[in-house]
Amino acid sequence: MIGENLLGPEPTLLAEDPAVASALAAGSDPASVVRAHPESPLAWALLADAADAAGREIEAYAFARVGYHRGLDALRKAGWRGAGPVPWAHEPNRGVLRALYALRRAAAAIGEQSEVVRLTEFLEGADPAAIAEIEAAPTAE
Repeated sequence: MIGENLLGPEPTLLAEDPAVASALAAGSDPASVVRAHPESPLAWALLADAADAAGREIEAYAFARVGYHRGLDALRKAGWRGAGPVPWAHEPNRGVLRALYALRRAAAAIGEQSEVVRLTEFLEGADPAAIAEIEAAPTAE
């Protein structure tokens, strides 16, 4: 079982978002996907990744911040209560985790160290393997 935890909250497992997955698989650019699906933390994370790759640190931070908030909305809608596992192994969770990571990276780029620490703790609490998995994953979805 993914993230079995007998002592704490059950893992949060987000629902699939086939419309976003389909648009990305078809090669739609992240900005188009955000326009069509502004609730998608994955689309915002990809937009943040693109801005970061282009050296646009402030835009990357802003896009990642929106993705972070959209991710929190999705987690809460799925029953998350502010703590507990959000397993990377459950693919629909990856958009939220990538948005958290993108915000962490962008915060580091602009020198917001307290946010880097907070987001590192958040990611490690969600899934201790998430940071390594994101860093090992290809940049394109």
